[in-house]
Amino acid sequence: MPHPPEPERGGTPNPPGHEWAAQSGEDATESVPLVPSDSETETVVIKPDAGGAPRDPEEDADGQPRERRFTAPGFDAKETTVIATTPEPATEVFASSPGPEGPTAQLGTPPKPAVPQSIPPRPGGKLRTSRQFNWGWVLALVVIVLALAAIAILGTVLLTRGKHTKVSQEDQVRTTIQSFDTAIQKGDLTTLRTITCGTTRDGYADYDEHSWDETYRRVSAAKQYPVIASIDQVVVNGQHAEANVTSFMAYDPSVRSTRSLDLQYRDDQWKICQSPSG
Repeated sequence: MPHPPEPERGGTPNPPGHEWAAQSGEDATESVPLVPSDSETETVVIKPDAGGAPRDPEEDADGQPRERRFTAPGFDAKETTVIATTPEPATEVFASSPGPEGPTAQLGTPPKPAVPQSIPPRPGGKLRTSRQFNWGWVLALVVIVLALAAIAILGTVLLTRGKHTKVSQEDQVRTTIQSFDTAIQKGDLTTLRTITCGTTRDGYADYDEHSWDETYRRVSAAKQYPVIASIDQVVVNGQHAEANVTSFMAYDPSVRSTRSLDLQYRDDQWKICQSPSG
């Protein structure tokens, strides 16, 4: 049977399990204390002295050294592993230049800030500015654009030259026919002689001014002159042209007919060489 544990210093009473074991008789079963006693795991209570000097926990109340006791390691205790770490590089220390000594340093005046310095060019060298470089590219682009525009314009003129010439000749033919119709209605003998040729002009050239005025007065009163209502078609073939027109007599606008006019290009203009017929 294990011996009961020693009472702790300070008069701590025994646990209740021990009193119950003392009161039992000889037939009583061996009692097991509720708190197992183990001298290896006994807790040591350290009380400071009244004088304020700390006491050594390994000495008892009589000053005798106490038996040293150790706590058994736990079931999960493992060996401590030391992880080796790589040494860090040493910190580099930059040596600062000593500050100026004297009244300025004593007053704590900040040092003068650094100012950018201009580097002089090499003797005999010429600086190439970015403005000159950019202007060169701009001029080159302008020349290229102008050249392309000139080529495009020239090609357009060459391709449409024949067509534009033909259209302009047709317009001139139409203008001559309209001028002829207006001169007939107004009796303008001078214009009729200018825009006609061949036998048509000969018929107007035979009249003198007095005879023409008398003839025009009678024709205008009876409305016996033709009126061109529309120019339907114009065909230009070199120095000759033919136009189909719709006309009617002034006295009967409801009756209309198609007539043909022959024109020739003379004296830098188109002239009617045959009066309306048919």
